[in-house]
Amino acid sequence: MKYIIRDAEAKDMAQVHKLIQELAVFEKEDNAVEVTVEDLKRDGFGTDKLFHCYVAETDGDVVGMALLYSRYSTWKGPIIHLEDLIVTEAMRGSGLGAALLAKVVEHGYQLGVKRISWEVLDWNDPAISFYESKGARVLRDWNVVHLDEKGIKTFLNKL
Repeated sequence: MKYIIRDAEAKDMAQVHKLIQELAVFEKEDNAVEVTVEDLKRDGFGTDKLFHCYVAETDGDVVGMALLYSRYSTWKGPIIHLEDLIVTEAMRGSGLGAALLAKVVEHGYQLGVKRISWEVLDWNDPAISFYESKGARVLRDWNVVHLDEKGIKTFLNKL
């Protein structure tokens, strides 16, 4: 199947949002998606652009995406964080995920970043194997720490 990978446009965000919801179902977090299509349009294409997104398209449909943003490492300097790389279930195994990851790596190289980082669930063996086959190291001795909206309010109320 033929596909193209290109910079996302605001008009793609409804289809990107569907991919995000598909990933949430896959990760057993069906009701966890709070971001809206309007949020994605504002945050990715407004005056204060918070992320960059690539989409994979076939026959006019968005069937994959990679969403990333800039970070800064106190040890390394500029890095980018790959928030999500999603390929719709019907396209898994087609090489689309590898092509999207290659686009992200090329983008990072052009920016001169020192590292590209992302998370993967410890039970997602196919993804772990895929990333390791591409030369990524999965750091199993680090824990991801989140302070969600409720946690932020609790934290501030304790000051």
